Amino acid sequence: MENLIQTIAVYALPVLFAITLHEAAHGYVARHFGDPTAYQAGRITLNPLKHIDLIGTIVVPLVLLFVSRLMGSGLLFGWAKPVPVNWSRLRRPKRDMLWVALAGPASNLFQAIFWVLFWQFMLWAGFTQGQGDFWTLMAHAGVQINLVLMALNLLPLPPLDGGRIVFSLLPARLAWQYGRIEPYGLIILIVLMMLGWLWPLMMPLLRFGEWVVNGFL
Repeated sequence: MENLIQTIAVYALPVLFAITLHEAAHGYVARHFGDPTAYQAGRITLNPLKHIDLIGTIVVPLVLLFVSRLMGSGLLFGWAKPVPVNWSRLRRPKRDMLWVALAGPASNLFQAIFWVLFWQFMLWAGFTQGQGDFWTLMAHAGVQINLVLMALNLLPLPPLDGGRIVFSLLPARLAWQYGRIEPYGLIILIVLMMLGWLWPLMMPLLRFGEWVVNGFL
């Protein structure tokens, strides 16, 4: 139990900010391209309380963390309350959708870089020896969580961000046909996870994220 509590302490801040900043980034970019819906709802904020979803931000990550401790491995992820975006209010909805969707995964990549730089600063300042102490573990958790969320959300499956990006890039007719699978997207995602196919599909995106982050080591 003590080991689990320590693990929760290590992962709590990285999980919280990885999920909430992801959503805030969507709202900020949507506002930039003409849709103030998230701003008017008070969702363009760094206050995690505005973004927390009881199930996705707290319950699911805790359950997955507990399971991963029992099994020795696992996929840790979660979600926040989706930021409201009115696609029709964007200046050029189909084109601007790409940037709004990309903002979330991009925020996770930047956060992964932040955690590497944070660890280097703590090492330089003498607050950590880089040998598995609290700050080193937290920085490692920050990198891991953010790269997983980036890779997961970039999968080309609506309603994930990757699905929105693909929709934006496809010609109009193909895009609308592609968008018809959105109601089944989460079901497909769960099936992929149960079959053990989700992780292999994410690996190329994870490798890309690791390559970027390693450039800051």
